[in-house]
Amino acid sequence: MNLLGITVVLVGLVGVWAQHNVLRPLCDSPEAEEAALVAQDYLNSQHTHGYKYALNRIEDIKIYTTADGGSTYLLEVDLLETDCHVLDPTPVANCTVRAKALTAVEGDCDVVLKKVGGALTVTAFKCKTEESTEDLCLGCPTLLPLNDTTALDFVRASLSTFNNMTVNETYTILEVGRMSSQLVAGGPIYTAEYVVVEANCTDDTCVPLDNANAARGICSARGLNALHTVDCKMFATLMPIVDANSTAPAAPAPPLVAHVHTGSLSRKHGLRHHKLTAMHDPHLSGLLSAESQESAEVVPAVPVVVVDAAAAVDPAVPAADPAADPAPAAADASSDASSSAEVPILLMKREAPAADAPAVVDTPVVLVPVCPGRVRFF
Repeated sequence: MNLLGITVVLVGLVGVWAQHNVLRPLCDSPEAEEAALVAQDYLNSQHTHGYKYALNRIEDIKIYTTADGGSTYLLEVDLLETDCHVLDPTPVANCTVRAKALTAVEGDCDVVLKKVGGALTVTAFKCKTEESTEDLCLGCPTLLPLNDTTALDFVRASLSTFNNMTVNETYTILEVGRMSSQLVAGGPIYTAEYVVVEANCTDDTCVPLDNANAARGICSARGLNALHTVDCKMFATLMPIVDANSTAPAAPAPPLVAHVHTGSLSRKHGLRHHKLTAMHDPHLSGLLSAESQESAEVVPAVPVVVVDAAAAVDPAVPAADPAADPAPAAADASSDASSSAEVPILLMKREAPAADAPAVVDTPVVLVPVCPGRVRFF
């Protein structure tokens, strides 16, 4: 019966192995790091509003290999919002992640990648973006909805101040990045970040320039409508800089006239931050879950191996059990002499498992910390 059970298990394992080979590398391995950075760059290229996101942690990775040498990566990553706008050509590696006190924004993404000819390509993803609620302090700046009318009045006032400082150019608002308020002794102080684009203005009507040479930049303002400071940094180019060490394809240039606001800015949605693109390629979205819920494909295969492996060890167990309980040995023996002759042999068999036990205990210790990986920021 034991031999038959082992045969059935082996046949089942061969069938499962023929369907797919699942590899589980370390989350901090070079292979996982490469895939995560490709996913990061691709997600940023699809994110046409708001700010770039930086990799914070690799939660899990599975690699499905096939007989023809192809590989499919299923990756779970945590991302954090940086202070670099998506139009800013600064590489993500040189951007600063926002501190928790400034209300950090987190992105949890599941990404599917394929590796063909040594190059990784993203084929599907699903993301969930939300504000970090950890370590919020009393009196720290609080994010405001992007259509908050009082804060938008402050944005207009600071933009007017900036336009008065320029000589030959006039700018209009391309997009509001974030707005926040902070309570101080004299009342609320507003802070705003917004992207500007060069425009042709007649009276109070401004038309943004729609060519690639139009100047664009991001402005940071702080204060009140009547008294504030504003500082604007112009972007050098719209073309994104591609990391030479990345295998991700070059990201397309963002649209030139996205989210241009003329007149009233209150049409903007009521969110307090710009979200990552939620989903790409719905045909493959069944493999993904934004809350890092793993697929159950691998789970049934593991218990089958464990249970049957224990059954395969059963033939050795009765040989050790008679040493602890002499009754079975007496029942199987045909004479007193034969049973007494087996006693020293059984005692020697008891020592063998004791010597092998440390080797069995040492093995799982090395394999435990596979995932998740290290935390890069917080």
